[in-house]
Amino acid sequence: MYKPTAKGYFSGCGGMEIGMMRAGVNLIQSLDLDSEATACMNLNNHYFSHNVLNVDIKDKTVLEQPKSDIIVGTYPCTKYSPIADLHGTRTGDDLFLHFFRHIAIEQPEMYVVENVPGMRKFRVVMEAMTKLPNYYVNIFCPIDAANWLPQRRKRLILFGTKKNFHIQEPREMRNRPRLKDILEKNPLVDMPEYVVNRIQGKYRDLPIIVDPEVNGSFAPTCVAHYSKDLGTRLVKDPASRYGLRPFSVREYARLQGFPDDFKFENKRSSYKLIGNAVPVQMGEWVGDVAMRYFN
Repeated sequence: MYKPTAKGYFSGCGGMEIGMMRAGVNLIQSLDLDSEATACMNLNNHYFSHNVLNVDIKDKTVLEQPKSDIIVGTYPCTKYSPIADLHGTRTGDDLFLHFFRHIAIEQPEMYVVENVPGMRKFRVVMEAMTKLPNYYVNIFCPIDAANWLPQRRKRLILFGTKKNFHIQEPREMRNRPRLKDILEKNPLVDMPEYVVNRIQGKYRDLPIIVDPEVNGSFAPTCVAHYSKDLGTRLVKDPASRYGLRPFSVREYARLQGFPDDFKFENKRSSYKLIGNAVPVQMGEWVGDVAMRYFN
């Protein structure tokens, strides 16, 4: 069986990469500007033995890098998200053009884009990603992490391929873990005063509360800004002083499908890395599609 090669851009801490490697894809390079993200990948070299670059894609020429069968881009989506409307900044981002530059010059057999569903509203972005000559494009939106995990997380996945190829949407996993299955027995969780104040109703915006004892309960989307405000998403826990608490770093990682032997430092910024990641099982579905295409 042929194992296609792939390069990842805007890799973060490597959720997409782990999933694709699980499916059999040969990752040869990952790239991200965030030094903490690439340090996390290097901390997990039992998963990532390939080259991990801590550089800005804007400064990287295409032809100085090794060629690959697949190019994957999970570029930042903040300005494609509805919340950006609150600040009048929902205008798109030029980073997609640098990813587009790499596809247009290298012209790999397959390219993959992962982003929020709101990306579809940006006509210039969608034109660039769907109208490259000699590519067939398949778009799946929304693809929900809830197919595999007890987390609601809807995303857009776009495949560009040089040959016409039928791709099926992922099916819900039969033995999907329940929310209660991912909770730790004795979690190490910060409980800042502002979290207690939010629980006691001293904030105008109330927390999103999930009850793991309710059948079919799902956590809300894991978000990067959880690192700054642990009070926005709380889980019921009778053992906690207030009956509620934030998710631990390990629980947050499990919600994104990261295996327990994947190391995250037990510090607040790890929530940002996890919240920005692609769920591992979503990446595995992308890898499965790639393996079928190349074989």
